[in-house]
Amino acid sequence: MLKEKIVNKETGIITYGITPPKQSNTPEKLAEISQKLIERLKDLDIDGLIIYDVQDEAERTTQERPFPYLQTIDPTAYSKEYLSELEVPKIIYRCVGKYTETQLSEWLTSDAEQDRFSVFVGASSSKQEVRLGLPEAYSLSKRLNNELVFGGVVIPERHLKNNDEHLRIANKVRNGCRFFVSQATYNVEASKNFLSDYYYYCQNNEIEMVPILFNIAPCGSQKTLEFMKWLGISIPRWLENELIYSNDILDKSIRLSQEVFEELMDFGLEKGIPIGCSIESVSTRKVEIEASIQLVRDVKYSMEQKLIQKR
Repeated sequence: MLKEKIVNKETGIITYGITPPKQSNTPEKLAEISQKLIERLKDLDIDGLIIYDVQDEAERTTQERPFPYLQTIDPTAYSKEYLSELEVPKIIYRCVGKYTETQLSEWLTSDAEQDRFSVFVGASSSKQEVRLGLPEAYSLSKRLNNELVFGGVVIPERHLKNNDEHLRIANKVRNGCRFFVSQATYNVEASKNFLSDYYYYCQNNEIEMVPILFNIAPCGSQKTLEFMKWLGISIPRWLENELIYSNDILDKSIRLSQEVFEELMDFGLEKGIPIGCSIESVSTRKVEIEASIQLVRDVKYSMEQKLIQKR
């Protein structure tokens, strides 16, 4: 179903995102963590599970990282060894700069007979040393495994500064990207600016629009808020104040996140832009993870109601 929805450029795709556990965990601990995740997700009605490929982003900012960077398990290995019980398509992120051409080629050609999904991610900053660039990764994928459905990352906040995110996306589509996933979205203005320019550019150039999945993530503490800001997530000052001074920061963030996404969904439906949603918890706290799971159910119900009304 996920492949059909992406190929048909459908509105309403919903995914859940996770970060693999740290490599330093014992096998027993890894099994325990994975089983808890499976129990949480096995009855969740999602189109795909995103598994992130984490890279150290220290070069991106001079600010001290709120949480230490620790190496995580490779997302493909984690999917195969620990999450095979979950019968849902896995979307594997690949930070392509970490890999040599040989390494990425081997990954691309493995399990070539299966439906596979990926998101190719470039360098986190111009200072980061890379072994492979995005154009090379796109070319390799098309040459070695044309069946791989791969997407890219969209950063609407970057559009505020450069006003060219829609051009980046259009160029990535020409290079084979079939869908896009944003980082956590709190800045509705930046996102609508991007969508508007993306829509009119595609209209003027007779380009079909591909699905854009806006990521939303609960924020349950000031520590999580600090980490989100360190990650480069754009949180408007008024919204940050609403979170900091609320009686229940988690509940407030959930309601604000839903409002942001629903506004973007309405904007997309009006113009025929295929909008979807990806949900995650950037925190490992149980209460924030469980809030993100409930958010999936709430957002899915909201999207379905809007699609029914649209018909």
